[in-house]
Amino acid sequence: MAAAAMETWWALLLMASLPVVWPFYVPGVAPRDFHEGDTVDLKAVKLTSSRTQLPYEYYSLPFCKPDSVFYKGENLGEVLRGDRIVNTLYNVEMNKDRKCEMVCNKKKLSIDESKLVAERVQEEYYVHLIADNLPVATRLEFYPNREAAAEEEQQKKDSAKEVQFEHGYRLGFADGNKFYLHNHLSLILYFHREKLEEQEVHNYRVVRFEVIPQSVKVEDLKAVEKDRTCTLPEASVSAPQEIDPTKENEVLFTYSVHWEESEVKWASRWDTYLTMSDVQIHWFSIVNSVVVVFFLSGILSMIIIRTLRKDIANYNREDDIEDTMEESGWKNVHGDVFRPPQYPMILSSLLGSGIQLFCMILIVIFVAMLGMLSPSSRGALMTTACFLFMFMGVFGGYFAGRLYRTLKGHRWRKGAFCTATLYPAVVFGICFILNCFIWGEHSSGAVPFTTMLALLCMWFGISMPLVYLGYYFGFRKQPYDNPVRTNQIPRQVPEQRWYMNKFVGILMAGILPFGAMFIELFFIFSAIWENQFYYLFGFLFLVFIILVVSCSQISIVMVYFQLCAEDYRWWWRTFLVSGGSAFYVLIYAVFYFINKLDIVEFIPSLLYFGYTALMVLSFWLLTGTIGFYAAYMFIRKIYAAVKID
Repeated sequence: MAAAAMETWWALLLMASLPVVWPFYVPGVAPRDFHEGDTVDLKAVKLTSSRTQLPYEYYSLPFCKPDSVFYKGENLGEVLRGDRIVNTLYNVEMNKDRKCEMVCNKKKLSIDESKLVAERVQEEYYVHLIADNLPVATRLEFYPNREAAAEEEQQKKDSAKEVQFEHGYRLGFADGNKFYLHNHLSLILYFHREKLEEQEVHNYRVVRFEVIPQSVKVEDLKAVEKDRTCTLPEASVSAPQEIDPTKENEVLFTYSVHWEESEVKWASRWDTYLTMSDVQIHWFSIVNSVVVVFFLSGILSMIIIRTLRKDIANYNREDDIEDTMEESGWKNVHGDVFRPPQYPMILSSLLGSGIQLFCMILIVIFVAMLGMLSPSSRGALMTTACFLFMFMGVFGGYFAGRLYRTLKGHRWRKGAFCTATLYPAVVFGICFILNCFIWGEHSSGAVPFTTMLALLCMWFGISMPLVYLGYYFGFRKQPYDNPVRTNQIPRQVPEQRWYMNKFVGILMAGILPFGAMFIELFFIFSAIWENQFYYLFGFLFLVFIILVVSCSQISIVMVYFQLCAEDYRWWWRTFLVSGGSAFYVLIYAVFYFINKLDIVEFIPSLLYFGYTALMVLSFWLLTGTIGFYAAYMFIRKIYAAVKID
């Protein structure tokens, strides 16, 4: 009866969660067809800089502003990323070129506005625009051998250059103590003409959006305000538009539009943005990690299995029991190995949060690998992750409740509350403190108060009830069946060697899992801190599987050595040691900050290390949980295989 009720409950839960979760998986972007002359909306997203890590709204700077500003309705992920998508005055029509037009009349920047623009230029801010949901990119051309290319013909020279794209366009550039603003944008849009029957009107689709930013002095643009047109001078004869932060500056914002036909189809239009890194190096690194990890895992497995077989065979021999008991020590602690540890409620709560993270990450990576969370679905990845974490509370609660009962816990309501609040409260607390600093900087990266309330409602209205539900059923279920009884009097633990120290164990256990994933970590850090797109979820899924395997292997080896040393206090130690790779992630984050980022100010540094601390904590919970359950299964197996008198 109870089993049937349990099955019905799981079926109802699955059916209830499906309609809520799946809409976020579908990329919310369908091809949009334009006819010739149709308006293509050009919208602004935000300003970003890898030097400050503080995104700003587009109209935080004195750009040309329409009379009525409309903000696009944004999902949770977009708000958390700092996107504030807003309309602009750029007038773009499908397949209609424009030579040089004014965005608005001449603007006189006040001293405060001039200071702000100069400051943003100095901080290397990029402006992000979108057309038909396609972000703007700046083309960069590199010559592998400049001297050789100069001597050859123009055709060979063109074939030798490497083309890369960077997201957005630079707000301006600095030359010594002088600051120059990119006030003219040459917009280059590519369209794909859909093949239709004769006599039908052709449909056009936007497949690429590039910009060439230029700095041109107001006087050189020769603007005619009546017609709202201008004349773009030759680059060689025009002076750049300087912004002097000590006085008022006159600026004219202009743009030109050029359309080109492209063979790229709509389905492949994101390829330009997603092929910015060297895939060959990535492949080589991944294959290298796979080979090394599986080779080491194979060796470790062989050693452990052979040693264990020998131990179990010796222990199960009826003669010479006294001799075999002295040979190896893990059977000696059979009466204490399942003795409940200190603070069982906190341990089960942390492991419950680890299970919650594990389920969320596994589903997100798998769904993203199938292409359902592509970068074209702006903010979908973060939105899906937030909602999934809430809904996975039922699994976290179930595993935490069952383990808490196994550890002889009785206060299940307090345990469920601890599981539902311990990890999320730390995350929310750190994020709130960091958010206060971002608010102080008036950045669009600050989470609005209403969004924060919505997240709190999701936490207390969705996650907490589900954790309680899972905890209730987990606590009611039979505890894990331990194969040996626990003695009433605890055994004395002998003095341990130096290499059995916890910190040494963390250093040793963290090397293999970190080695499997540190290449992928570089790409993830680049995506987060340098405003790159991350899309290699196939690689990430493979790395995640390797991480699970290597964490499990290392955890089993470490707990085996610990038990052989007759130290039965493995519960907390295994959880801490298995998360050892998080320590290396922290070291790598410090290395990345020093060598790759150009952050010098206090608040950007605080944001970097604050969010890094959250990443390290989450990674420790994830890997610690994987290692703990692997070690627990291993211990139950080996003690079930020997005869205990």
